[in-house]
Amino acid sequence: MSPEEVMQEIEKEEVQFVCLSFCDIYGTEHNITVMPSELSRAMKSGIPLDASLVAGFHLDTKIDLLAIPVPDTLSRLPQSLADEELGAAMRMCADIYLPDGTRFENDPRAILEKAVKEAESRGYKFNFGPAIEFYLFENGGTEGAHQPFDHAGYMASQPEDRCEKIRREICLDLRKMGIQPECAYHEGGPGQNKIKFRFNDPMRAADAAVAYRAVVSSVASRHGLTADFSPKPLDKLPGNSMHVNMSIESKDGRDRTPDIIAGILQKISEITLFLNPHKKSYKRLGRDNAPKYISWSDANRSTLIRIPAYGGYTRFELRSPDNLANPYIAFALLIYASLYGISEKPTLQKASEQDLFDSDPKSIGKLKTLPLTLSDAQNKAKNSILVHKALPDKVIEIYCK
Repeated sequence: MSPEEVMQEIEKEEVQFVCLSFCDIYGTEHNITVMPSELSRAMKSGIPLDASLVAGFHLDTKIDLLAIPVPDTLSRLPQSLADEELGAAMRMCADIYLPDGTRFENDPRAILEKAVKEAESRGYKFNFGPAIEFYLFENGGTEGAHQPFDHAGYMASQPEDRCEKIRREICLDLRKMGIQPECAYHEGGPGQNKIKFRFNDPMRAADAAVAYRAVVSSVASRHGLTADFSPKPLDKLPGNSMHVNMSIESKDGRDRTPDIIAGILQKISEITLFLNPHKKSYKRLGRDNAPKYISWSDANRSTLIRIPAYGGYTRFELRSPDNLANPYIAFALLIYASLYGISEKPTLQKASEQDLFDSDPKSIGKLKTLPLTLSDAQNKAKNSILVHKALPDKVIEIYCK
């Protein structure tokens, strides 16, 4: 969409409010509401914001930044995120700029945009399809109590699965925003759910992941529930993951998947901090179907990377990331690790066919593990050439504190 087409659509739909969305470096969404009469100016000159109040945006001196709407991200806000009694509302993602008109390097969308351009300059196009898990808890009771909405299990059906109606509402709201869910089902934990997304280009996939969290939380709230995306909401039950499905297209038509998998496996320890950025992230890894060994397989679900036995096109799944990861930064780092694999062609280790969850550690052999503590992940990120190439120094410094 061009800015002119955006304004035509706003007028046609009689939109009363436009919400501009951007993320801080942790992936937390921030919003600015703009009146339609001001949107044309905002697309040209931006809306000022106070950098000192946004995580990771504060520079050495206090400075205003500008949020500039991205025209081709215009979408209708569903009922879960808008009060239709107040009139129609739409949403746009915003890029962050310095007052002199240059892109602000700490903006997560700028970080991913840089990675995408690097890949395109080498003749590669990446696609991502995240699969995001969450728990639904009943509100009320003692403060801090977690009461699952149901006690159903993996791919359960009604009436045991009480979450089905909520998942359907979420999927319908996502479709109204132009986001295409692929499938949705009950996961293994009580009150736990998963929704998979159709493959899309990296930026649209990351935008969708951010919007998804807002939609899920709002639909849950409408039903008097709380959605919990944290890595390990319940100590003795499965944690929440953000499995990342990836595929790649190359101009020469060659299958680069083995090189990409080898590159990610070699660099995964260096980028784990940004895929699993919280202390609670490391309570999940190595337990309840969350991998800790650096491994891959054609179908084995206990490995870090697996190639599904279905598809019809080349794809693979990375199973370690969780929902506290900033999707823009996570996808950018996975692109750089993939490009490293393509250019340097590290040897791809042998596929792991044994069950890495239930096997005796002595039988696993020489497989290395992911960082198993936050401090270990921070140390590996600090010393990574790839991380320093991909991310601004200020972003690395904040994550490593």
